[in-house]
Amino acid sequence: MPVKAKITITSIKNLMPEDKRLNDTDISGFHARITPSGLITYYLFYRLNGKQVNYRLGIDGQMSPAQARDLAKIKIAEVTQGVDVQAVRKHDRTKTKYSKFSTLRFFLEEKYAPWLKSRNPKTAEKTIKAFESSFPSLMDFQLADINAWEIEKWRNKRLADGVKPATTNRQINTIKGCMSRAVEWGVIDSHDLRKVKTLTVDNSKVRYLSKDEEIRLRENLQACDTPFLKVIVLLALNTGMRKGELLSLEWSHINFDNKILTVDFQNAKSGSTRHLPLNTQAFNTLKEWQQETDGIGFVFKDKNGLPLKDFPYIWGELLDKAKITNFRFHDLRHHFASKLVMASVDLNTVRELLGHSDLKMTLRYAHLAPEHKAAAVNLIG
Repeated sequence: MPVKAKITITSIKNLMPEDKRLNDTDISGFHARITPSGLITYYLFYRLNGKQVNYRLGIDGQMSPAQARDLAKIKIAEVTQGVDVQAVRKHDRTKTKYSKFSTLRFFLEEKYAPWLKSRNPKTAEKTIKAFESSFPSLMDFQLADINAWEIEKWRNKRLADGVKPATTNRQINTIKGCMSRAVEWGVIDSHDLRKVKTLTVDNSKVRYLSKDEEIRLRENLQACDTPFLKVIVLLALNTGMRKGELLSLEWSHINFDNKILTVDFQNAKSGSTRHLPLNTQAFNTLKEWQQETDGIGFVFKDKNGLPLKDFPYIWGELLDKAKITNFRFHDLRHHFASKLVMASVDLNTVRELLGHSDLKMTLRYAHLAPEHKAAAVNLIG
């Protein structure tokens, strides 16, 4: 049966498991419960708006009877003012829980990264590293606190630091995709990053080789003493493949019988597989390279059989010898697209060859040369 007495050190020491409960005689609702094993816990019972609540104050040994009494008085005062202290505690516990488990860092590591790896393992790690390098100041933010204003502040700082608008556009699209997944998976209710508008970028300035530059590049490529560079550059010129796609290319992706090269979805930026017909030069170049190598595994690999990482120095030397400036390896892709358009290949075919999901991207890459436009308008001159 419950015992009634003032809760003190003495009364708590005398409380026996068969008593089950000790009700304080001074503070209404203040009581202590004892388990069969002898564990004593302090509680405060209260009613608020017809709701009955037994609020746990703490465990004897971790707090004294006097401390439990003082805490009971504080909570009674809050209840008197209409505060549901139990509801507040639940809210605080939830907030504490989500302070760790709903940060951008945790979501990336525990949910988003595994999902990315299930779709495209080779690009997942790159995407996560891009997050860490682009958004270090946001990694410990609650997902719910990453809003349009925070991203605008982030972008303004990036632009002030000299980051190009096109780069910030790509980075913002990356975090938008991440936040949309968080909504889709029920981690957050919504996000407002759609309010962050893409910055206008002049995409008409696409670098490609002039006729003279292409002649000089090819002449110096023939004289190059690095065998793989000739192959990789000629493939880029004739297929429009990205550097990453070329470096991850395997011999099993090439069908010499049908003269088809397949860009595997795991290596493609778009995440979609595409099949590229090999023209005569690309086919002959690959066939000769196969005979010079073992024709097994990666097409371009190091002595350990692993894919080549990069080749910035020998590429730079080639450009210096060919007297070509302001030209990146990726611009070979622009050159490929531009030559197709100048040869009157329809844009949808160009889009398919480049692996673009929509025509807007193709229009950006497949920029027409000024002299080609001039020749067009002269047809009616």
